[in-house]
Amino acid sequence: MTDEAREAEREAELKALAEAVASDGARFPVFGLRQDAGPEQPPVVLVASAMGTPGRYYRRLVRELHGAGATAAVYDFRWQGDRPRDPAPCGYAELVDDLRAALGAVREEFPGAPVVVLGHSLGGQLALLQAAEAAGGEGPGPDAVALVASASVHHRAFGLRAPGLLAFGTFMAAFATVRGRWPGIGFGGVQPAGVIRDWAYQSRTGRYRLRPHGERVEERLRALRLPVLGVGVERDFFAPPRALDHLCAKVPGAEVERWRYTAELAGAERLDHFRWTRHSAALARYVTEWAGRVTTG
Repeated sequence: MTDEAREAEREAELKALAEAVASDGARFPVFGLRQDAGPEQPPVVLVASAMGTPGRYYRRLVRELHGAGATAAVYDFRWQGDRPRDPAPCGYAELVDDLRAALGAVREEFPGAPVVVLGHSLGGQLALLQAAEAAGGEGPGPDAVALVASASVHHRAFGLRAPGLLAFGTFMAAFATVRGRWPGIGFGGVQPAGVIRDWAYQSRTGRYRLRPHGERVEERLRALRLPVLGVGVERDFFAPPRALDHLCAKVPGAEVERWRYTAELAGAERLDHFRWTRHSAALARYVTEWAGRVTTG
């Protein structure tokens, strides 16, 4: 069997689970692997991906979560994977809306099952933003959020790298505004200008904003009450411990549990911001056990 055939076979393992419909009418699939129905509903873990990362990148993680006993699902944010690069304005608010739609589709497909959003990198930030908006009455929300290799991008949380991060974010926002998109030079993949401006704003100020209500989401984050798992990954250049601390500090009312995922635990030679997805069996077991523990009773 050729490498291409093996890859196609692996991708074919993930099945369409539901269709999500965003508030602007955009339709997109949620795909993954479901557990057999039983007397007790297993948790559903919905993966929210990193910036510029298609949902299919997480197929191994989906398989590991399924093997650990969860129904596992993933989808593409707009401008990623198989989603079209729509010329309409797109920032964090639209990505949060995509997550809201995917979560709603999962809840409809698996009624009664606890739903945990596992957010990687930017996906983790968006997961908290969506949960905060849902707690404020805007659509369905998750029962818990797992942050994996995720962090605030506030430049002051990056120590000696702060000046460079601030300068890079300023350059990215200016470039994307002039050109209408970020071409993915060294970071983030091709992104609409609005996403890059929102990323740079949070990097500069440490605060989030969502159209049309601006920084009101910060108040909702502080009021959020739900279980949160913050997983730091060994040798993660993009989400160091201080930056994860800054993100977790935004939800002081949440039940935050912290865990460190190391190469030793993963059985890998080394890990980093993306490499953990290739060695995710131990992490999948931990997240599934945590999800079952914090969403029951």
